[in-house]
Amino acid sequence: QVQLVESGGGSVQAGGSLRLSCAATGRTGSDWNMGWFRQAPGKEREFVAAITWSGGSTYYADSGKGRFTISRGNATNTVYLQMNSLKPEDTAVYYCAADPLWVGTDEDYGTWGQGTQVTVSS
Repeated sequence: QVQLVESGGGSVQAGGSLRLSCAATGRTGSDWNMGWFRQAPGKEREFVAAITWSGGSTYYADSGKGRFTISRGNATNTVYLQMNSLKPEDTAVYYCAADPLWVGTDEDYGTWGQGTQVTVSS
């Protein structure tokens, strides 16, 4: 069984930056495609970014293009989300997700993290 452990959330002023991390632990025998989603209070969860298991392809929601960067770490099955020029509307709980099959922007990932809070103040 695989678990996803997220870190890096916190509070920042508008225009600031945060870097989220997600590490897959447990039985990580497969290579995992990974994604980031977020859920703001009173809103549905939405796609933020995704990356293939090789790191060769990345995908972004329009809301994060040019500001967010998803990347893989040197360690197997670790993914980062660098968020720059943060806006108050980026405030949400951010979730990491993983699946050995390519899911892309959908929420059909088989494994999810517990979420990490990001708060951006104006």
